Amino acid sequence: MADKPSVLFVCVHNAGRSQMAAAWLTHLAGDRVEVRSAGSNPGDAVNPAAVEAMAEVGIDISAETPKVLTVDAVRESNVCITMGCGDACPVFPGKRYLDWTLEDPAGRGVAAVRPIRDAIKALVEDLITEIVPEATA
Repeated sequence: MADKPSVLFVCVHNAGRSQMAAAWLTHLAGDRVEVRSAGSNPGDAVNPAAVEAMAEVGIDISAETPKVLTVDAVRESNVCITMGCGDACPVFPGKRYLDWTLEDPAGRGVAAVRPIRDAIKALVEDLITEIVPEATA
């Protein structure tokens, strides 16, 4: 399907929020959406508490690695969702930009990451109903 929507999730380190969001979208929408994630200043590894929190709901992100935000990633996406680094994301006409206000899970334990994980799931479910109208999340 050549015209399937593409979504780019961006946070500063691409180690927590954007990784969880990308994983949720991939898990819930499958191949109906092209999913990317990146960071304006990528970390060295995905946050272990985010990995553990996602594993609790049956989603394995342990093999993911933080990726640097590129102009091409933004250009190739229909929807760009920032999570705390909106001004670092290049702006192109015709793109849809959303900013999700979510706590940063950096340096927090899994108990503090669970509510962030769950908030991201709810936002992703809403996004799916907007960009993939026939979807039932």
